[in-house]
Amino acid sequence: MFVKVHKSYRNVVAVCDSNLVGKTFEEGNFQIEVKESFFKGEEIQESGAIFIMKKMSIEDATFNIVGEKAVNAAIKAEIISEESVGEIQGIPFALVLD
Repeated sequence: MFVKVHKSYRNVVAVCDSNLVGKTFEEGNFQIEVKESFFKGEEIQESGAIFIMKKMSIEDATFNIVGEKAVNAAIKAEIISEESVGEIQGIPFALVLD
């Protein structure tokens, strides 16, 4: 999966399954565009993604998470719960803006 940290006044962490980069998913009025410029960062294994998400959560980051592997890693990192996961065209996603 890819993890990319966008540095700003409040860091934004983009996490997605590698095979979803460059794709767009639409359902009704909802759309997710998995832009390469936003999501394609370092390609890492689940354990590395969990470590980064936990670290960035402590630093009060926001998260954009797309894909089954990415969402499962975020659940394991305790960034999100299963109840907070949405789905568009069968692709799970979650946003953390707290």
